[in-house]
Amino acid sequence: MFDLSTRSVLVTGGSKGIGRGIATVFARAGANVAVSARSSDETSSVAAELDQLGSGNVIGVRLDVSDPGSCADAVRIVVDAFGGLDVLCANAGIFPEARLDSMTPEQLSEVLDINVKGTVYSVQACLDPLTASGRGRVVLTSSITGPVTGYPGWSHYGASKAAQLGFMRTAAIELAPRRVTVNAILPGNILTEGLVDMGEEYIAGMARSIPLGTLGSPIDIGHLAAFLASDEAAYITGQAIVVDGGQVLPESPEAVNP
Repeated sequence: MFDLSTRSVLVTGGSKGIGRGIATVFARAGANVAVSARSSDETSSVAAELDQLGSGNVIGVRLDVSDPGSCADAVRIVVDAFGGLDVLCANAGIFPEARLDSMTPEQLSEVLDINVKGTVYSVQACLDPLTASGRGRVVLTSSITGPVTGYPGWSHYGASKAAQLGFMRTAAIELAPRRVTVNAILPGNILTEGLVDMGEEYIAGMARSIPLGTLGSPIDIGHLAAFLASDEAAYITGQAIVVDGGQVLPESPEAVNP
């Protein structure tokens, strides 16, 4: 339905989970894709695999989103490799569990540094090439946790994901004159490595709370990211779009399993 073969894309936190799903969809669509993470070994191996999927080039880039200097260095590498940058998928994030009665200042700072500051630093580093593109796109990976729902043990994570949406709305206004759109995807329960580690019983329980009866795939998030990066989505900005199989809709479990 739309052509991404001329796009150059940077996916932060792209070596696994949702980020890898996003990078996979763009690679299959023929875009030039830079997969970034804090580990060079991870990005290199993932890039080599994804490079076989489409007509574009896929490279690995080391990037620590909590460090503005690292963000700037990574963007320079991407622009040099691809001749520009059209899309930033700001996906990097962490979700360590910590309840309020035991959460340390260090745990809180780590989540905010990566999930909130990392989002801002990533966007700042990409401003010039996204503007030069003439069709710049920023796609943030937020979550239903925080903006819509809550879950014990993730108050710091939920706060960080809600903060991303506050940032998005003002960033969308500021960047509109540059023809850069800024939108956010709010995934529900997506079957990533982290959820697999929580066991089959947890996964089955979560699936029972979802009207569509199953957890989502990282590819599901990638498909929406690809649309938001397309010319067809040029008039969409400042929006938060939930992708959760209807998880946030039921008033009670009985609504899903009467």
